[in-house]
Amino acid sequence: MFQKLRPLGDRVLVKRLEDQETTPAGIIIPDAAKEKAQTGSVVAVGIGRKDKDGNQIALEVKAGDVIYFGKYAGTEAGEDHLIIREDEILGIVEK
Repeated sequence: MFQKLRPLGDRVLVKRLEDQETTPAGIIIPDAAKEKAQTGSVVAVGIGRKDKDGNQIALEVKAGDVIYFGKYAGTEAGEDHLIIREDEILGIVEK
């Protein structure tokens, strides 16, 4: 869709991570029954938002972080990418 995209403000570009193809019991999940993943890898971040005094507030997430977000968060940006606001991110997945 696009070669490079830099999000503006407090927005984050996320690449969805693939869910498992099978359940823990070994049942294969068909593509038609799968829901879209709610985890993703941060590809790029904006410069942050400004507070009421005009001071820049940096984002807590950075490129490379794996995050968990709400089911209906963000705007689709291509086949497997989303652009979401930082406040729609529910957490950072730690290894």
